[in-house]
Amino acid sequence: MINLTHAGAPFLAAFLASLVEFVEALTIVLAVGTVRGWRPALIGAFLGGALLIVLVLALSPLLSRVPITLLQVTIGVLLLLFGMRWLRKAALRAAGVIALHDEAASFATEARLLGEAKSSRGTWDPVALITSLKAVFLEGMEVVFIVIATGAAANALVPASLGASAALLIVVVLGLIIHRPLARVPENTLKFSVGVLLSAFGVFWFGEGAGFQWPGGDLILLALIVAFLVVGLVSAGLARRIVNPAPYYSTPGE
Repeated sequence: MINLTHAGAPFLAAFLASLVEFVEALTIVLAVGTVRGWRPALIGAFLGGALLIVLVLALSPLLSRVPITLLQVTIGVLLLLFGMRWLRKAALRAAGVIALHDEAASFATEARLLGEAKSSRGTWDPVALITSLKAVFLEGMEVVFIVIATGAAANALVPASLGASAALLIVVVLGLIIHRPLARVPENTLKFSVGVLLSAFGVFWFGEGAGFQWPGGDLILLALIVAFLVVGLVSAGLARRIVNPAPYYSTPGE
């Protein structure tokens, strides 16, 4: 088996997906810190991260008890559903059917809602704590799922975990430096890429678990990635034509 599936691909998929989720979590934490205070925002974020760690430590031993073929089939289906959802939304956003996600606008909305919330301010401000905790925990749950899904079936949890950790480090460092939402991150492009990768992984692992012998072995994953990339680009192009049809010019005599 080559390193494409066992190291590089899980690392890249986990890195890109985690980057998107961590940017969204950072936006909310920054809004909480700006409006309600940094101490409760950081405490909430820390508690959310701690809950994720406890959950991962509690559930990770169960993975070794699941037969590898059942794990591959189950994860394959989940990855395909998850990836196609990301790819569909990214294609519709690229076509202009759905508005692009704006981190600056999300920050402004979250800050307004936090400012309107009536609650005691201070270290243990419950609104700030719960908002920050929920953001980190929920976005982190998606990261955990992606890391497990892309790493467990390929016995590559370490590369997938390293990819997620690298994304977390980048987002945290940038957040500490600029103290503003990472609005310039090409989020829709990242989601499009992640949708392609997860969808390709889903089909690949489902086939592996079902006993299908892929021609070319792991190299078929490249073909699956290209196939889903083409499907996504073509879908975005068709949707763009439906939303903005070409003008109709009548010929003389019509």
